[in-house]
Amino acid sequence: MEWDWNFVWQIMPTLLEGLKITLLATVLGAAVAAVVGLLFAILRLSAPKPIARTVGFLVEFIRGTPLLVQLYFIFYVLPDIGISLPALVAGVIGLGIHYGTYTAEVYRAGIENVPRGQWEAARATNLTMHQTWLHVILPQAIPPMIPALANYLIAMFKETPLLSAITVLELMNQAKSIANSNYRYIEPMTLVGVFFLIMSLISVVFLRWLEERYSRVEER
Repeated sequence: MEWDWNFVWQIMPTLLEGLKITLLATVLGAAVAAVVGLLFAILRLSAPKPIARTVGFLVEFIRGTPLLVQLYFIFYVLPDIGISLPALVAGVIGLGIHYGTYTAEVYRAGIENVPRGQWEAARATNLTMHQTWLHVILPQAIPPMIPALANYLIAMFKETPLLSAITVLELMNQAKSIANSNYRYIEPMTLVGVFFLIMSLISVVFLRWLEERYSRVEER
């Protein structure tokens, strides 16, 4: 089968629409993961032991099960108990919770790396726990985490094709639909690979920039 440029230009708008959905799911999923991960980390570090252990078990359970199974559960099983979600919303929640368990460990490591004296200084100045977390601990803990968090963002982007399993019209789903409709696979699948490669390279460049910027801040 020969490469058909006319077919490429014909399918490009549809693939670009799929790419938009892929990027949207990645950005929203990353936002959910950042919030969920921080919540998990704080609960494991500062909540009473029963809650901390429950959260720890939940984190390990989610990390130990495949993302695809979790997506199927959210989209296909939850409706059986009356919770129906649009495909994209289910996909974002699935990505966010799954990667939230990984970012939780990054947050936890960063928080534990803050010197103990910072906690004691906050208590000595009569700061509340909320003020201590917001104004003392997190501003010191989060910057060193940024490169690791960016790595998970790249990984999440590469996992978005799994959303096609729950009917999200992201890039891979659009490509499969085009290929099945036209019985031509070389152009849509090659373009999908090219799009993912380009976006991954952009992400890597951005990650390197973050690492270099953080290194310069540390040197100062």
